Amino acid sequence: MSTPTSSGDVDVLQDLRGKLDAETKKRAASDEVFRLLVENVEEYAICMLDESGRIATWNLGAERIYCYSTDEIIGIHCGVFYDEDAHCHRDLEAARESGRLASEGWRSRKDRSRFWANVVITPVRDGTGSLVGYAHVTRDLTERKAAEEAQRTQAERFRVFVDSVRDYAIFMLDPNGNIETWNRGAERIKGYRDDEIIGRHFSILYPPEVAASGKCEVELSIAAREGRFEDEGWRVRKDGSKFWANVVITALHDSNGELTGFGKVTRDLTERRRAEVARLEAEERFRRLIESVKDYAIFILDPTGHITTWNEGAQRIKGYRADEIIGSHFSRFYPEQDVRAGKCEMELDIAAREGRFEDEDWRVRKDGSMFWANVIISAIRDDDGKLIGFSKVTRDLTDRKHAEEERAARLAAEEANRTKDQFLAMLGHELRNPLAPIVTALQLIKLRSDGKDSREHDVIERQVVQMTRLVDDLLDVSRIAHGTIELERDHIDIRNAVAKAIEIESPTFEKKAQHFEVKAPTHPLVVNGDESRLIQVFANLLNNAAKYTKPAGHIFVILRQLKDEILVEVRDDGVGIEPALLPKVFDLFVQSEQDIDRSEGGLGLGLTLVKQIVSLHGGEVEARSNGRGFGSMFVVRLPAVHELKAQSAEVSAPSVSVNPAARKILLVDDNEDARVLLADMLVAIGHAVHGAADGYEALDVLADFHPDVAILDIGLPGMDGYELAARIRQRSQHDIQLIALSGYGLPNDIARSERAGFDAHLVKPVDIDRLVEVIGARRAPDDDGG
Repeated sequence: MSTPTSSGDVDVLQDLRGKLDAETKKRAASDEVFRLLVENVEEYAICMLDESGRIATWNLGAERIYCYSTDEIIGIHCGVFYDEDAHCHRDLEAARESGRLASEGWRSRKDRSRFWANVVITPVRDGTGSLVGYAHVTRDLTERKAAEEAQRTQAERFRVFVDSVRDYAIFMLDPNGNIETWNRGAERIKGYRDDEIIGRHFSILYPPEVAASGKCEVELSIAAREGRFEDEGWRVRKDGSKFWANVVITALHDSNGELTGFGKVTRDLTERRRAEVARLEAEERFRRLIESVKDYAIFILDPTGHITTWNEGAQRIKGYRADEIIGSHFSRFYPEQDVRAGKCEMELDIAAREGRFEDEDWRVRKDGSMFWANVIISAIRDDDGKLIGFSKVTRDLTDRKHAEEERAARLAAEEANRTKDQFLAMLGHELRNPLAPIVTALQLIKLRSDGKDSREHDVIERQVVQMTRLVDDLLDVSRIAHGTIELERDHIDIRNAVAKAIEIESPTFEKKAQHFEVKAPTHPLVVNGDESRLIQVFANLLNNAAKYTKPAGHIFVILRQLKDEILVEVRDDGVGIEPALLPKVFDLFVQSEQDIDRSEGGLGLGLTLVKQIVSLHGGEVEARSNGRGFGSMFVVRLPAVHELKAQSAEVSAPSVSVNPAARKILLVDDNEDARVLLADMLVAIGHAVHGAADGYEALDVLADFHPDVAILDIGLPGMDGYELAARIRQRSQHDIQLIALSGYGLPNDIARSERAGFDAHLVKPVDIDRLVEVIGARRAPDDDGG
């Protein structure tokens, strides 16, 4: 039966309940903060295991150290971290029995790589004392473990190293001067075995009168006070014999600064003293020997590179008197940058190691002037092979150096001439190629009296434009280089200049079926410039884009204004630019790599002109590309202004005489205009002609068309004219007449054609009378019963 509750009791209960709820919420909030803290700790892997050892929680540190995500590891037994499951069960049992287990050992990550871990496992029990799980905390101590192992290894290696040193006596003293360690060098130099000397006072190694004077105690006192003591003097071996020793005593302190003993290093310098006497005698003999030599600087260095002798030749060549230079380091003769680079030490090191060092380089006289020197440094050793110094012989070869530089300059000039000749040959090829169809077209016009066919006129127009571009580019490069070009500036809308350039290059885009797109604002983009020159800039960029973009490719022109700049971007999805070529793309005569057919043409002048003309306008041009096959982009930047012609050429064609002796002629040329018009010309004067665009097509023609004459362009794509000539010879059923047709006409080009089996070598643009003469000079197989 319930007891009625007064209103006062209700208030008390409600107050207690409120406090209890607040405490519960506070504890829950505190637990949540603790949970978040644990989950976000990255330096420690903190997780909870259930009573069987399966993982129940997983924090960021655990994910970083063990490399498992939470989804991958929850519910997995912690034995996955151990090499053997039995070790895991052993650790859990030890933690359960002792209340806590702290251990270090190897653990495994997800990828089975191992790391050295500090692990603490603590059993978790409920209010009744029943086990409900384990807290498992891991820290990755691999780096510390490696450092400890490295330190132990280093200490052991150092001990072995010290013990194996034979040239130095290295041993330890306690604070009172008693010997604690003894290496092989000490045994060799002083004669005592370690079991004979360890525990005895180091004064036994000094002559009795020296030890009695208190010198040993003074040495230790100075070393303890100053950290180090060094001395040279007589010492005594076990057998009583004396030797001259260099001694270094070093005070040793622990981490608290307390003196723990001394390190003592002794070196037997008896032989060095003897060698010094012998060296002085040898130097005197050497001085008398070389004193009279004047054409060579001959002097001696000590092992550290300091000058000990000086002859008259050294004084004449280097400018120093003996009293000014002896005792100085020989680096004084070297330029400062060589001294900083360690050249002097390197030379002595090589001479000491290999016995000799020779070099030619610039050296410095006393007055600071430079001379070109031949230098030979030779190591000097005593009878025991010990290095006691170096001899140094220097000869002044400045006159010879100047002669070599003059010769190099001559060779460079000759190379420049060869480069010029190559350029002129290429220029002749490029100018002759477009002239060939022009001249042929003009000749056809003379042969055709009706004059109704306009194709010849179209050809002439296209080729004249090409020739004009090449010649104008060449002339403009020269004018700009000599500073004779003048801009006719005006405020112009750059959109108009770009439009006119597009109009000029449209036939090129149409011929290659390339897709073209322009993006420009509706408002004017005004610059202060020469419109004709800017049209030239954008026409060159558009021509470059068309040239290096495949048929049906895409070309984009984008115009925009950014603050005080007008930007014109010409983009394409063509062949792109190699990273190595990109920084040089605007240099004179630079082009992408091409084959013998030079299918892309050009002189490498267009982009040079673009850069120079843009610079004259106070602007900049930049080339960008992600490499071969990723297209190109050229960006022209011109200063913005915030406000608002044709040439003709006449070419006379040579007269043509009709040749009545008809021939079957195979004509191979990849230039369609040149091939078609030359074929029309040959047909017009009575010959049967079959044309082919490349070597493979020409070989196919041979199966049904058996020509008497083959006129072959040398610069064919894929298979050049030389290879094609050889194959025609192999397949032809009779002795066919081979005529080479090329834009290259230097003597070596003609000689190469002869070696390839051609009967004649004609240069583009071909002289029709000469071609008819060459063809008629050889009788056809069926002439007169042939």
